[in-house]
Amino acid sequence: MVNPFVWLAIAIVSEVCGSSLLKLSNGFKRLFPSLGVLAGLGSAFYFLSLALQSISLGTAYAIWSGVGTALTAMVGVFVYKERMNIKKILGLLLIIGGVITLKLASGGTH
Repeated sequence: MVNPFVWLAIAIVSEVCGSSLLKLSNGFKRLFPSLGVLAGLGSAFYFLSLALQSISLGTAYAIWSGVGTALTAMVGVFVYKERMNIKKILGLLLIIGGVITLKLASGGTH
Protein backbone atom coordinates (compact mmCIF):
# COMPACT_ATOMS: atom_id res chain seq x y z
CA MET A 1 0.00 0.00 0.00
CA VAL A 2 1.24 3.47 -0.88
CA ASN A 3 1.83 5.87 1.99
CA PRO A 4 -1.03 8.43 1.89
CA PHE A 5 1.47 11.26 2.17
CA VAL A 6 2.92 10.15 -1.18
CA TRP A 7 -0.55 10.67 -2.71
CA LEU A 8 -0.73 14.03 -0.97
CA ALA A 9 2.69 15.05 -2.31
CA ILE A 10 1.61 14.10 -5.85
CA ALA A 11 -1.59 16.10 -5.35
CA ILE A 12 0.44 19.12 -4.25
CA VAL A 13 2.83 18.96 -7.21
CA SER A 14 -0.12 18.52 -9.60
CA GLU A 15 -1.91 21.51 -8.09
CA VAL A 16 1.19 23.69 -8.30
CA CYS A 17 1.70 22.73 -11.96
CA GLY A 18 -1.93 23.39 -12.82
CA SER A 19 -2.10 26.67 -10.93
CA SER A 20 1.19 27.88 -12.37
CA LEU A 21 -0.06 27.27 -15.89
CA LEU A 22 -3.05 29.54 -15.28
CA LYS A 23 -0.84 32.54 -16.00
CA LEU A 24 0.28 31.06 -19.33
CA SER A 25 -3.27 30.11 -20.32
CA ASN A 26 -4.11 33.81 -20.78
CA GLY A 27 -7.63 33.41 -19.44
CA PHE A 28 -8.00 29.97 -21.08
CA LYS A 29 -7.36 31.51 -24.50
CA ARG A 30 -4.25 29.38 -25.15
CA LEU A 31 -4.96 25.69 -25.73
CA PHE A 32 -1.95 23.83 -24.35
CA PRO A 33 -1.52 25.78 -21.11
CA SER A 34 -5.30 25.52 -20.61
CA LEU A 35 -5.16 21.74 -21.03
CA GLY A 36 -2.27 21.69 -18.57
CA VAL A 37 -4.39 23.58 -16.03
CA LEU A 38 -7.22 21.08 -16.39
CA ALA A 39 -4.90 18.07 -16.20
CA GLY A 40 -2.97 19.46 -13.24
CA LEU A 41 -5.97 20.46 -11.17
CA GLY A 42 -7.93 17.33 -12.12
CA SER A 43 -5.12 15.04 -11.08
CA ALA A 44 -4.56 17.12 -7.94
CA PHE A 45 -8.10 16.45 -6.77
CA TYR A 46 -7.85 12.78 -7.71
CA PHE A 47 -4.67 12.24 -5.70
CA LEU A 48 -6.02 14.35 -2.84
CA SER A 49 -9.03 12.04 -2.73
CA LEU A 50 -6.69 9.04 -2.46
CA ALA A 51 -4.82 10.71 0.41
CA LEU A 52 -8.12 11.43 2.18
CA GLN A 53 -8.77 7.72 2.53
CA SER A 54 -6.19 7.70 5.33
CA ILE A 55 -5.47 11.31 6.29
CA SER A 56 -8.01 13.48 8.08
CA LEU A 57 -9.66 16.15 5.94
CA GLY A 58 -8.41 19.09 8.00
CA THR A 59 -4.83 17.89 8.03
CA ALA A 60 -4.72 16.90 4.36
CA TYR A 61 -6.36 20.10 3.16
CA ALA A 62 -4.16 22.29 5.35
CA ILE A 63 -1.02 20.63 4.02
CA TRP A 64 -2.28 20.57 0.42
CA SER A 65 -3.35 24.20 0.35
CA GLY A 66 -0.52 25.54 2.50
CA VAL A 67 2.36 23.79 0.78
CA GLY A 68 0.71 24.37 -2.59
CA THR A 69 0.38 28.08 -1.88
CA ALA A 70 4.01 28.34 -0.77
CA LEU A 71 5.32 26.42 -3.78
CA THR A 72 3.13 28.37 -6.20
CA ALA A 73 4.49 31.61 -4.74
CA MET A 74 8.00 30.29 -5.30
CA VAL A 75 7.14 29.44 -8.91
CA GLY A 76 5.97 33.03 -9.28
CA VAL A 77 9.30 34.31 -8.01
CA PHE A 78 11.61 31.96 -9.92
CA VAL A 79 9.66 31.33 -13.14
CA TYR A 80 7.59 34.48 -13.61
CA LYS A 81 10.16 36.80 -11.99
CA GLU A 82 7.70 38.20 -9.44
CA ARG A 83 9.24 40.22 -6.64
CA MET A 84 9.97 38.74 -3.24
CA ASN A 85 9.68 41.03 -0.26
CA ILE A 86 9.68 40.71 3.51
CA LYS A 87 5.86 40.54 3.70
CA LYS A 88 5.76 37.67 1.21
CA ILE A 89 8.52 35.84 3.07
CA LEU A 90 6.75 36.34 6.40
CA GLY A 91 3.45 35.13 4.95
CA LEU A 92 5.08 32.01 3.52
CA LEU A 93 6.79 31.28 6.84
CA LEU A 94 3.45 31.64 8.65
CA ILE A 95 1.80 29.24 6.20
CA ILE A 96 4.57 26.68 6.64
CA GLY A 97 4.42 27.09 10.43
CA GLY A 98 0.66 26.57 10.39
CA VAL A 99 0.94 23.43 8.30
CA ILE A 100 3.59 21.99 10.62
CA THR A 101 1.51 22.85 13.68
CA LEU A 102 -1.61 21.17 12.26
CA LYS A 103 0.38 18.09 11.28
CA LEU A 104 1.89 17.80 14.76
CA ALA A 105 -1.42 18.49 16.50
CA SER A 106 -3.33 15.80 14.62
CA GLY A 107 -0.68 13.17 14.12
CA GLY A 108 -1.47 13.41 10.40
CA THR A 109 -4.12 10.66 10.19
CA HIS A 110 -7.66 9.97 11.39
